[in-house]
Amino acid sequence: MRLISLALLAALGAADTTPAAAQTAPITGAGATFPAPVYFRWGEAARSAIGIQLNFQPIGSGGGINQITNRTVDFGATDAPVSEEQLTSGNMVQFPTVMGGIVMIINVPGIEDRQMRLTGELIADIYMGRINRWNDARLVELNPSVSLPNLAIAPVFRADASGTTYQFTNYLSQLSPDWGQRVGNRTSVRWPAGVGARGNDGVAGSVRNTRGAIGYVEYVFAKSNNLPVTLLRNRDGKFVDPSNEALQAAAANADWTSDPTFGISLNNQPGEAAWPMTAPTFILVPTDARQPERTANVLRFFDWAFRDGGQMALDLTYIPMPASVVELVRATWKERLGFTGN
Repeated sequence: MRLISLALLAALGAADTTPAAAQTAPITGAGATFPAPVYFRWGEAARSAIGIQLNFQPIGSGGGINQITNRTVDFGATDAPVSEEQLTSGNMVQFPTVMGGIVMIINVPGIEDRQMRLTGELIADIYMGRINRWNDARLVELNPSVSLPNLAIAPVFRADASGTTYQFTNYLSQLSPDWGQRVGNRTSVRWPAGVGARGNDGVAGSVRNTRGAIGYVEYVFAKSNNLPVTLLRNRDGKFVDPSNEALQAAAANADWTSDPTFGISLNNQPGEAAWPMTAPTFILVPTDARQPERTANVLRFFDWAFRDGGQMALDLTYIPMPASVVELVRATWKERLGFTGN
């Protein structure tokens, strides 16, 4: 541990972080599709701001964990937090970068954006094949002012190992004990009903092209594809939409100090305004990097993003990490990796 800390400090001390003097330093990452839009936006800005060039491949959380475990990239990205045991055995550090909302997108003729109401219990029954038509009595009862068609429901799920799936199935497991027992909460599950698509963009595309479809994606993918999202009933019994205020309300009660690896859940948080499927996304970096200067540049990149990337995140409907959490992350970098900032 001491060797990697000294190497990182040496790399940081040698780097001139002013854009005019610094050479462009490449960093590579792979993993979660959930945060890819904001990572791309940050990457564009960081090249001129701090002289770092990001190459990020959105291949899914499972792929990101595999690639950083095998040390084929400088960092891995995952929406499913890695356990403390796996972090220890893999010589890795984990930290959150932003938070986002997972939403239900639909393609139902005559149903407009934010017009339909759903609950976690009903979503679980849809994905278990128990509710298979849009005019099912339970959906009609929940949506008395909406004309629901006699149309087959076509559930779409992630075909790849996905942190979005981990967060989605975590939410369903909390609301439906039967789902938790029969299907479970993992990055990849045995789906009782529906068809698979790869990535958040794949799910969005499949829903857009399939009459009667429903799927789960990070909110920015719903917006970029102009797909209707549903309201969801939260823990306090209120039907809410995925506004920035609703996401911030969900994050407000989170206790980030409860887990030194930051692997907490923001699903189904209390609060009348809280969005019920809110998720942080995480970065994995090695403590035994073959090229520690590249790990130092990864931390420089995210340190800059924490400081200067908040508005870019908000513009893309992500929620920046609270200042108190950023300080906890920086303290972890200092303790575990010897990184003390730019």
